[in-house]
Amino acid sequence: MSRIPRPRQASAGTWLAGAAAVLAGAALANHLVARRSERRSPPTGRFVTVDGVRLHVVEAGEGTPVVLLHGNGAMAEDFVLSGVFDALARRHRVIAIDRPGFGHSDRPRSRVWSAAAQARLIHRALAQMDVRRPVLVGHSWGTLVALRMALDHPADAAALVLLSGYYTPTPRTDVLLFTGPAIPVLGDVLRYTIAPLVSLMILPMLLRTMFAPARVPGHFRRGFPFGLALRPSQLRASAADTALMIPGAFAMRHRHGELAMPVLIMSGDGDRIVDLGRQAKRMHREVPGSELRIVPGAGHMIYHTAPDAVVAAIEDTAARAAA
Repeated sequence: MSRIPRPRQASAGTWLAGAAAVLAGAALANHLVARRSERRSPPTGRFVTVDGVRLHVVEAGEGTPVVLLHGNGAMAEDFVLSGVFDALARRHRVIAIDRPGFGHSDRPRSRVWSAAAQARLIHRALAQMDVRRPVLVGHSWGTLVALRMALDHPADAAALVLLSGYYTPTPRTDVLLFTGPAIPVLGDVLRYTIAPLVSLMILPMLLRTMFAPARVPGHFRRGFPFGLALRPSQLRASAADTALMIPGAFAMRHRHGELAMPVLIMSGDGDRIVDLGRQAKRMHREVPGSELRIVPGAGHMIYHTAPDAVVAAIEDTAARAAA
């Protein structure tokens, strides 16, 4: 009797070729989705090029300048969506900037975009725009940039408003969990293949944590450009900022007492991203003459859930600076 031939097992090379084809297809799909997201959410401001880096800037109003610096994963349009931008523009010249790699701003890979590096770039951009002695407002990761600008260029900042900030270096599990897309080579593979899908899957949980104890507001669900936030380029910027967060706070840990300008520190009492006692309250003790405002029932995204309180805090600090 003749023997029935067994099917040949696929070689390792065949499996590798198949895996490479799947990854290439995923990369192409993510690239096309990212381009479509950019077309659906085009720039609404203008571009300023500084040191070869193109920054997207949204600007409105006249009067005392107020500069808004967003947190990790967000962008300048987020301040517009919250209503804070338009409310401030009634009395101030308001400038919201996409930090490097976020929104529509560039983030060249030839540089390490630490808080100090971003502060230098934005300081030069403001000088180029003839923005003189603004009130610097930072949210979350953006507080590191605002702080560094105020410390390194105190004569060029009228006052400082810090929202839901991270100031004291502490161990954080999110640094281990979310820095993968920033790792050279491996991170490039991740962010163009599985990272956008994984990020989309965990997005609802992240949003609930960011806004808790409040609910995620409808205007944010409807209006935030999630497609831009999930692009491979912005995922890399977000992962890199996550990795640089603790070093950024560590570099300034002994300099908080140097701040001589009006400083207002604001946080929600339910913030689940940064610890109120170890961050906002401690910062208040370390900055002579600073003011601390704690908003009951608010979480990390304080300018969305308590926009009127944030606008009042900025207005009051601008008035202190003018006086």
